[in-house]
Amino acid sequence: MIDEEMLAQIIEDNGAFLYDTELTEENDQKIFRVYITTPNGITLDECAKITNIISPIIDTNPPTQDKYFLEVSSPGVERALKKPKHFKNSIGETLKLKTIHSKKYISKLVEANDKGIKIEDKNKTVFIPYDEISKARTYIEW
Repeated sequence: MIDEEMLAQIIEDNGAFLYDTELTEENDQKIFRVYITTPNGITLDECAKITNIISPIIDTNPPTQDKYFLEVSSPGVERALKKPKHFKNSIGETLKLKTIHSKKYISKLVEANDKGIKIEDKNKTVFIPYDEISKARTYIEW
């Protein structure tokens, strides 16, 4: 299995940051997705460059024993928030989130620390521990 810290360092050495990874299955095919970012966003050329650099490394430490495809891309404008660092880097943005208690929010993220987040909901601040968040992503109202 690929060492995520090593992967993050290689990506950083090449001008981007590792946002997240996921191993998923679509249409009976396994896909190992590597999401990268920079302060100015990611271009297709940057994705291609990082793909060419990390592909041989990942081939020697594959994410699965099965055949898989490697995809390198941006996490997107409405990106999933899974780790404390994702929330910390999204302070000030609007989130769409659901708790394990089935409460749903579309609210501004005002604070994030190692224990949880604070959102502004109906003119009051609500603290939500990370272990109570079942799903969260940044949200853009189009």
